[in-house]
Amino acid sequence: MKNMLWFAAGVAAGFVAAHQFNKTEPGREFFAGVNAKARAFGQAIAEGYHERDAELRATGAPTAD
Repeated sequence: MKNMLWFAAGVAAGFVAAHQFNKTEPGREFFAGVNAKARAFGQAIAEGYHERDAELRATGAPTAD
């Protein structure tokens, strides 16, 4: 139980620190860059999924639908 309390306190402190950092211009730029990279990664994953799904449908293989 004590470890969970420390974990929760660490998460909360991380959120507070990130919020304070986001209030600065370099912080906003940093988080905008992280956000752009995360969106690009998610888009690449989605495109790969859709391409593979199209390949499987073209061969007549069963899909997860």
